[in-house]
Amino acid sequence: MHDTPSRPPHRPIRSFVRREGRLTVGQQRALDALFPRFGLPGDTPLDLSAVFGRSAPVTLEIGFGNGETLAAMAAAAPERDFIGIEVHRPGVGHLLQRIEALGLTNLRVICADAVEVLEHALADASLDTVQLFFPDPWHKSRHHKRRIVQPAFVARIARKLAPGGLFHLATDWENYAEHMREVMEAAEEFRNATAPGAYAPRPSWRPLSKFEQRGLRLGHGVWDLLYRRV
Repeated sequence: MHDTPSRPPHRPIRSFVRREGRLTVGQQRALDALFPRFGLPGDTPLDLSAVFGRSAPVTLEIGFGNGETLAAMAAAAPERDFIGIEVHRPGVGHLLQRIEALGLTNLRVICADAVEVLEHALADASLDTVQLFFPDPWHKSRHHKRRIVQPAFVARIARKLAPGGLFHLATDWENYAEHMREVMEAAEEFRNATAPGAYAPRPSWRPLSKFEQRGLRLGHGVWDLLYRRV
């Protein structure tokens, strides 16, 4: 009798690669000293009212990069609460430094895979807004399956948004913008907040990042998409 070889465990397709640069001394200090205060776990259920000590609309940003624009948004809207998710520790450390420098009390940070956070940490209908700005476009055709905006991901976002909640996407890759629009227009849980099939002008609440400003100077396009949870 021969043992049946066990199958290797199924590995999910990830939308990111950990291309992590070196942490600066300041970023490491922020991770050590500030993450215990402003960081949240990504694998256990969160009580957001307890986290922030109040009941307020919550905005979740997935993949905040270095966190500069997210910190600016939190500073400009003290009546709202914000959570940022990022897998790269230098960016997390930089945002923690900005939280301290700006004295922000309405912003928390999670260093984890966003799909796992959505699955395990956030209650259904707990979010007012979800932001996904300039995710990795995976521009080669053979890598398109790695793009985070897929029907299953959009369905997860829909469950976490309260009715009427906003899903705001932005990209500087036209092909990815078309892909985002195709997936979102097919999602029954959402309606286009601008017009059916339409891109949106950049809303005033989304600050321009240095990366985006440089691209605009070079003539690169940027596409925003706004969808409401129905």
